[in-house]
Amino acid sequence: MNTNITIKEVTSKADLVKFIRFPHMLYKNNSYYIPTLSSDEFKTLTPGENPAFDFCEAKYWLAMNNGEVVGRIAGIINEKYNESRNIKYARFGWIDFINDGHVLNKLMQTVEDWARDKNMEYLHGPLGFSSFDASGILVKGFDEMPTAFAHYNFDYYAGLLEKSGYAKDIDWVEYQVKVPESVPEKVTQVSTLIKKRYGLRKAEIKKNKDMLKYADGIFNLLNSEYKSIYAFSELSQKQVRNLTKQFIILLQPEYLSIILDSNDEVIAFGITMPSLSKMLRKAGGKLWLFVIFKILGLYSRTNTVDALLIAVKKEYQSKGITGLIFSDIIPTLIKEGIVYFESTKELEGNIRVNNLWHTYESRQHKRTRCYIKKL
Repeated sequence: MNTNITIKEVTSKADLVKFIRFPHMLYKNNSYYIPTLSSDEFKTLTPGENPAFDFCEAKYWLAMNNGEVVGRIAGIINEKYNESRNIKYARFGWIDFINDGHVLNKLMQTVEDWARDKNMEYLHGPLGFSSFDASGILVKGFDEMPTAFAHYNFDYYAGLLEKSGYAKDIDWVEYQVKVPESVPEKVTQVSTLIKKRYGLRKAEIKKNKDMLKYADGIFNLLNSEYKSIYAFSELSQKQVRNLTKQFIILLQPEYLSIILDSNDEVIAFGITMPSLSKMLRKAGGKLWLFVIFKILGLYSRTNTVDALLIAVKKEYQSKGITGLIFSDIIPTLIKEGIVYFESTKELEGNIRVNNLWHTYESRQHKRTRCYIKKL
């Protein structure tokens, strides 16, 4: 155990660079770590760049040992989330550290003291400003390739965090699903019946700019149907604009399914995309390399897609709408030679979503945990 650890608050751009780059050094020899794009991290962590700061406050700290960074952590208070649930919770996130319990204890104590000073009653995490930031501690799946927007960690994280007094709050699970050779006949039949019964149709999207027409409808549905989900806080219009701009260039129309009612209102959607994990790993956090790889077509040279989001309007749930979404997307996966479908994170207690994958050949291969401690 090293007792020469000091904690330094991030107060300058140079400190923030160290904060962002630390995981790249920690995991430099690990074949499963996916570096985030440094430019995106800067925007997320900088007030004035990230609209979440309209209702969040945050501080960042580095654990230092003789001038060397050995750990990092962020403390976040999302006032909108707290007010909507009438709670006093602080979050910790962006947590990475060497295999040393003393380093972790110093980091956690720093955030706990800050949260107490802010009159918070609980500290939970890892969580970000919003549900679009990386969250959770990986507790299963250390030899699996993460999805592009997930955070990988070593297997010692969970044990040391539990020794620091943190207990499981919730788990997210992920599934790897084998793409079928054809759309199951039952899915096709039910989809046809549902469209006719409820007067539904798929939005025609041929180019990326065509998605803009439905962006507000998608995020409005997301806000309404995800509002009770753990750690989710309603997205503001500024956040919606930012997320639309961020993802519009990455998405491919053929991998989307947007379902409209007779009034052209978005009542359901499913968003998948070819896995970016290998491309992000090759880019090593550098945006210019990522852009070059995208231009070269490496974006689509994968046998895996990630399911980013799926939502169905409340009054249409339990009516087979997800089958309608799958019947739209599966033919594209088959045509493009996609072998696997990664479900990305879903709450372990969300049985309705978990059961979607049991229709297909699948395995539950990754598990991520959110921890909590009473202050």
